[in-house]
Amino acid sequence: MLKETTKESTGVYPIRINKYLALKNISTRRGADELVKEKKVFINGKLAELGSKVNEKDTVEVKGNEQKKYLYFAYNKPIGIETSSPREDLFPLGRLDKASHGLMILTNDGRITDALLNPKHFHEKEYVVKTLNKLRSNFKQKMEAGVNIEGYMTKKCKVKVLNDFSFRVILTEGKKHQIRRMCSALFQEVADLKRERVMNIKLEKLMPNAIREIKGEELTTFLKSILF
Repeated sequence: MLKETTKESTGVYPIRINKYLALKNISTRRGADELVKEKKVFINGKLAELGSKVNEKDTVEVKGNEQKKYLYFAYNKPIGIETSSPREDLFPLGRLDKASHGLMILTNDGRITDALLNPKHFHEKEYVVKTLNKLRSNFKQKMEAGVNIEGYMTKKCKVKVLNDFSFRVILTEGKKHQIRRMCSALFQEVADLKRERVMNIKLEKLMPNAIREIKGEELTTFLKSILF
């Protein structure tokens, strides 16, 4: 049985019970509705109903429900290894090719896979890219407008040129080898590609091949952006 008083901010109260349980990593919103239908959810000792709302100081109980502990970690994948997880109980969300490095998110939460990776959703991913040849004067304009890569026109993106041989780019999609293919189409060859951010999760000073747990406000913001 889970029993919890709403201590963390979950947004504007009152909040629907299914959204509250999803935000607390107890179930998906659809799964929460099933728990309510099965009469397993109580708000301040009273049986919850579909559409019931939770206030900031309410106590919520879920009886007869074994809560899975969802885990979320930031991982700095080094160059030279395939996309993988250093822990057997976690799987990576998305990929980075063998020659690329930087931030990956590891989890055991299958609920968020489609929400994060499905191209119909728009979630920012930020990269720093170094090139072997000097960036052309119209590179930023061409890159931001969208690039035709083998018949597919990429979505608009944001580019900041850092110097003659490097730039920062923010994408909202993730086609296979997309940045390398975009650069190649614009006659630029990638020397180094590093992912530094996925949504609000940042790589910062995480050492190569190291992981850190995503928790607290950082996790709450991340899950709210994906699940709701």
